[in-house]
Amino acid sequence: MPEVERWQTAGTVLGVIGHPVGHSLSPQMHTAALLELARDDARFADWRYFRFDIPPDRLPEALRLMHDRGFFGINLTLPHKVLALGCVDGLDPAARDAAAVNTLLRDRGAWRGYNTDGYGLEAGIREDLRRELRGAPVVLLGAGGAARAAAAECLAARCAGLWIVNRTRSKMEELISQISPLARGIPVVGLDPGEIAAGLAPGAIVINATSAGLHERDAAPADVAAFPGVSAVYDMIYNPPRTRLLAQAEALGIPCANGLGMLVHQGAKSLEIWSGVPASRTAPAMRAAAAKALGS
Repeated sequence: MPEVERWQTAGTVLGVIGHPVGHSLSPQMHTAALLELARDDARFADWRYFRFDIPPDRLPEALRLMHDRGFFGINLTLPHKVLALGCVDGLDPAARDAAAVNTLLRDRGAWRGYNTDGYGLEAGIREDLRRELRGAPVVLLGAGGAARAAAAECLAARCAGLWIVNRTRSKMEELISQISPLARGIPVVGLDPGEIAAGLAPGAIVINATSAGLHERDAAPADVAAFPGVSAVYDMIYNPPRTRLLAQAEALGIPCANGLGMLVHQGAKSLEIWSGVPASRTAPAMRAAAAKALGS
């Protein structure tokens, strides 16, 4: 953490913290967006974005130092999104419901926490699949932290129903217990991967919030064909761009997309929180930069 301890860069400083963090595309995306903004508005000429590899046990110390040194905004990636909850003074509703933060804004005496992952998910599905979460049955694969944020967004968008599929039943039941207060009448059902989704109406959107697919040898987290009337499949994984789940959806003729759009839109929303510039304005530059970094 010496780079934080010795930090002296002037201007408006932003950054992403993770462990590891070398894989993060946030610096490329935000730098591209900031360069574009600076061409039209001199206010952004001195805005800069950096990455920092901070171990979990040093996160509180790092955030204190960054605040003291005048950092304006921070993104958080794994494994810090939940750990940072104890380091902020105030949460926006999305962060409270997701029980995780991925964006920090410097306040006078502390950091304020936000979560833009849910926004990114909904915007990615809308842009890449032309589908809306509102009024749609949703099959959510997974019960970890990413699934919690996805479930909170689906319920906030007033999906027609939420079917949560997970191999470890205790984790699935724990997630259902956590998000039940958000349902407000929306049915939430837990399933083992082999169970039939009873009561699932046609037009369902399947969302993968597991890590199954990050490696080529990974099996699909569920059999898409087991869910009747699926209208679209969204895999939150963006690298590799074509997981086995997406390959299965393609073979069945089901519209599908990876999570690149989610990555882009959550980043653009973070920049909106810091800059006031609408996410819709910076998302195209971020997507182009992310695609270039991925070699696509």
